Amino acid sequence: MDIKQTIRRQTLEDIEIQAQKIAGMMEHIRTAMLAPTAAKIAPNLTAAQLADLCGVDKAKIAYRQTRGDLPAGSIHGNRREWSMAEAQLWSQDFRASHLRPKGAAGITITVANFKGGVAKTTSAVTLAQGLSMRGHRVLLVDLDPQGSATTLFGVLPDAEVDVEHTAMPLFSGDEESLQYAIRKTYWPNIDVVCAAPLLYSAEFILPARQSKDAGFEFWRVLDRGLDATREEYDVIVVDTPPSLSYVTINALMAADGVIMPLPPSALDFASSAQFWDLFSDLCKGLIRSRGKNKSFEFIDVLLSRVEASDAASSVVRQWVLEGYGDKVLPIEIPKTAVAATASAEFGTVYDLPRGSVNSKTFARARDAYDRMCELVEQQIEAVWARQLDDRLTLAGA
Repeated sequence: MDIKQTIRRQTLEDIEIQAQKIAGMMEHIRTAMLAPTAAKIAPNLTAAQLADLCGVDKAKIAYRQTRGDLPAGSIHGNRREWSMAEAQLWSQDFRASHLRPKGAAGITITVANFKGGVAKTTSAVTLAQGLSMRGHRVLLVDLDPQGSATTLFGVLPDAEVDVEHTAMPLFSGDEESLQYAIRKTYWPNIDVVCAAPLLYSAEFILPARQSKDAGFEFWRVLDRGLDATREEYDVIVVDTPPSLSYVTINALMAADGVIMPLPPSALDFASSAQFWDLFSDLCKGLIRSRGKNKSFEFIDVLLSRVEASDAASSVVRQWVLEGYGDKVLPIEIPKTAVAATASAEFGTVYDLPRGSVNSKTFARARDAYDRMCELVEQQIEAVWARQLDDRLTLAGA
């Protein structure tokens, strides 16, 4: 058949019908994935997993159970398991020295990249999950109008997210604090501010507010809106759009730390160079020209979607190491079938129960994300220590 004979013009009505069809499919798929309750549930942990999370051996877990001061879990089949909420209580007890000290503020981490398809949202959500399992209270702020992080938490952006669930009222000036938009999730100790396509309006509203008021600083809106939450949460993770937009600039200006997921490909490396070049120019124009400054406690480059068998990626990996130096985290997130499986089920590697996929592949992916969370947590602890030192210095001055 000649393809020319099958082509017809697509009207706006055709596009509307197509959009409705896909939206209906997504609702059906989501319901099927999350059946029978259409609600996600965080996985349980076995004794071995609990011991690994707490950094002790199984014998220590068994001994501690005899004291009866921590959740005993429940029997499933022939083994004992702990719910995620129960496991977090164990983690907070055994890892007390790693938790936010009194007098320290929550840390804001923005996950950003100029380009899509780099595992940005996956990195943000797994970081939130991993830190929560380690005992931290986490807020995830989804600022990507596509709402991918929102979807990973089992919420459909188009059908289940209204404007008051998003950062839009904050950006429009109707709200001064982001607390109004915070909602609980299926994952204990992680709350979320959702995103939806309506967030695209922020790209028009923020510059409009700036043009009307020369003293308005559009890049500080999110930073100020998060002030109250920095006392309530240990870590705030911000997922951004795949562009250097007004919203992304807000997320970067609000951040204590920045994580850039970066696959070792030539195009992605070139895109990252453009990102930092544009961001540097913007900072000069917005911040330094006004006699102010902005500093980050840490900037991490995370090698993501790495294929060990790809010879070309090893060359680009060397470029990344030479270009970003000690900013590159000493861990690589592999591109595996596990990630694809988790994504198809609207989840991450932390959502998948062990045994659902190839054990070696699962362990490789899970271990990589565990190590990522460990490295980021170490930097968070260092920031808290600096905060306390600064307070002591000011008190003694």
